[in-house]
Amino acid sequence: MVKESKLYDVLGIPAEASDAQIKKAYRVNALKYHPDKNQHNPEAAEKFKEVSHAYEILSDPEKRDIYDRMGEEGLAGGGMGGGMGAEDLFSQFFGGSSGFGGMFGNGGRPSGPRRSRDIVHALRVTLEDLYKGKVAKLALTRTISCASCNGLGGKKGSVKKCATCGGTGSVTFQRGMGHFIQQFQTVCRDCNGEGETIKEKDRCTNCHGKKTVSEKKILEVHIDKGMANGQKITFAGEGDQGPDIEPGDVIFVIDEQPHQRFTRKKDDLYYQAKIDLLTALAGGSIVIQHLDNEWLKVDIIPGETIRPSQMKVIKGRGMPSYRHHNRGNLYIQFEVEFPGDNFTTADKLALLESVLPARPELGLPADAMVEDVVLADIDPSSQAGSMGPEDEEEEEGGEPRAQCTSQ
Repeated sequence: MVKESKLYDVLGIPAEASDAQIKKAYRVNALKYHPDKNQHNPEAAEKFKEVSHAYEILSDPEKRDIYDRMGEEGLAGGGMGGGMGAEDLFSQFFGGSSGFGGMFGNGGRPSGPRRSRDIVHALRVTLEDLYKGKVAKLALTRTISCASCNGLGGKKGSVKKCATCGGTGSVTFQRGMGHFIQQFQTVCRDCNGEGETIKEKDRCTNCHGKKTVSEKKILEVHIDKGMANGQKITFAGEGDQGPDIEPGDVIFVIDEQPHQRFTRKKDDLYYQAKIDLLTALAGGSIVIQHLDNEWLKVDIIPGETIRPSQMKVIKGRGMPSYRHHNRGNLYIQFEVEFPGDNFTTADKLALLESVLPARPELGLPADAMVEDVVLADIDPSSQAGSMGPEDEEEEEGGEPRAQCTSQ
């Protein structure tokens, strides 16, 4: 039986946990309560320190034995062995820098203002917005310094440097171990590692001593003509604020939505146009509604035959170039719609034969044996009409046919 189980409870493990269970529990909890994932959350920061403190003791067989027999009192108040702070412990366990931005570094002493993370939002826009330009008003919720207490957390003069730790947020003590004296470091319990103390009656009634509050702000986002998918619009310094924190940026990333009529490739636009067979052969006109709602009337000159899948271009009617006055091109790919069966009489078909170019000769050899066959429509449910080259290589039994190879 252990004298107390507080440190085991912090990690969420039983007192008889193995070394592997202790390591696993620390990894899970340290990542969960890491300050970088819980900015401006004092509870998470304190929990992270408790988890690091528990692991530092329980991962050391000698310290764990003392703790199991005598509790934290047996460790002279408990602490981080060898002067190791929460940042150093996290770095040693996971490898590399902990990325605290100086929050716990240098024995708990601040190493200069940290920078809050950038706030990134995807901005859904239509192709029309990118063609004409647009100003969007978007609401942003961010953390700012409390104006009521000027970010102090309490009345002026009521926030005091912790007398126990001298404002560092941590305390050190020495303990004799045989012929050696070992130095330990732990979180200051009088200020909970904050380095400052505020009497409850002097706490700011607006932020309740947290020094920051939430603010809703409206930003005007200018979407310029010709902007592209993935392009960024940055509002410098509009990110979260806080004590000794340099605000990051607010970044909007253009998320271009698919369009029903047009496809964009850089500054060029592509349009699929359906035309009837008469227009394709004898000329005519089609209309296209552009992205600014202007209608383009496209004339097909009589005698200029339009073939299926043929592509034409209207120069200078594509997308505007970003921050320039030139424009891309508008490419039109034609789909020719043929009339249905028996669309006219035999007399008119004969008239059509007199207008269209003559049919080509069949080119049959003089001694060819000829059998007349009849075309039939394919049954959609039949697999015969969908057989591809890969199917033809397999026989009915599913075995591939033998193939000749060159030697």
